[in-house]
Amino acid sequence: MRHLNQSISFLRRGATTPRVLLAVFATVLASLAFAPLVDSVDAAPSTPDDAIAKLMDGNKRFVKRKAAAQKIEIDGAELAAGQAPFAAIIRCADSRVAPEICFDQPLGRLFVCAVAGNVTTVEGIASLEYGVAVLGTKLIVVMGHSQCGAVSAAIEHRGDTSVLPGSLPQLIDQIVSPCALSVDPADPEALSKAIECNANIGVSELLKRSTVIKDAVDSGKLKVIAGVQDLASGVFSITRR
Repeated sequence: MRHLNQSISFLRRGATTPRVLLAVFATVLASLAFAPLVDSVDAAPSTPDDAIAKLMDGNKRFVKRKAAAQKIEIDGAELAAGQAPFAAIIRCADSRVAPEICFDQPLGRLFVCAVAGNVTTVEGIASLEYGVAVLGTKLIVVMGHSQCGAVSAAIEHRGDTSVLPGSLPQLIDQIVSPCALSVDPADPEALSKAIECNANIGVSELLKRSTVIKDAVDSGKLKVIAGVQDLASGVFSITRR
């Protein structure tokens, strides 16, 4: 934008030879080409639908390798002063899943909770309630992903999760009953079907187990959606809204 203003000032001073005009127009076009990308990252959405559109636009940039969030200058003092994330996300703890990168958003825009299998635990629900009631988030996303190890374990051990170590049985059991038992392990698409099922079930669980979230949805202040990110392509697909 600074270059655009300089070009306009230059024109006002009377430097209007053909060569100068061509240079000015080139500068203006370049400014218009690059400015919307940064603005689209920086602008805060005002509605739940705007929040969905913002995330999906960011994912398109990520998939096309045109992410812009890292180009925005981060103000450390501003970050330390407080937060106002427009969306809250419960995602899998898998190291390959990073919402800020997948949706091309800078720090302070997403309120992210992580648990293996993106399971809606009590702690996760409470965290999301904080995002809604205190921080004013307009959207909750239950974010599944391809090749999810937790869902794969739920399918493999759906007959007996007690063979899993530590506290894993309690976690995996929450995937087994609603989703792992609904697929045929011999089906080549069993894992992807169970992953989508698990993400979609997360929406139902949040609405059923949290009056804070349900009331916000009923009032139109919040939307809760589910989706799955394909790790190979990076594409995030909404599976329930």
